[in-house]
Amino acid sequence: QVQLVESGGGLVQAGGSLRLSCAASGSIFSINAMGWYRQAPGNLRELVATITSGGSTNYADSVKGRFTISRDNAKNTVYLQMNSLEPEDTRVYYCKALIGTAGGRTYQYWGQGTQVTVSS
Repeated sequence: QVQLVESGGGLVQAGGSLRLSCAASGSIFSINAMGWYRQAPGNLRELVATITSGGSTNYADSVKGRFTISRDNAKNTVYLQMNSLEPEDTRVYYCKALIGTAGGRTYQYWGQGTQVTVSS
């Protein structure tokens, strides 16, 4: 089994910053892509940013230039540095990881979500 544990969410004023962390643990042979997604009540979950095992990144247009995704492969951890936060960034943020097994299969795992609230 694999667990993803997120931390770092909270309440911040507009223009402020937060840093989210997501640590993977358990039966991990390899971690392929990792990413952050977010969801507002009643809406679909949307991509925020992804990062491959090699460090290639991809961002939603709405966060480009404000958010930075990074990972520490030694710690099986992915981070999301969020700067210049806006009230529209208020969502529950979820971490996702694609975990490889020794047998060559890949499984998708999600974290439990962490609330980010930006006040105006």
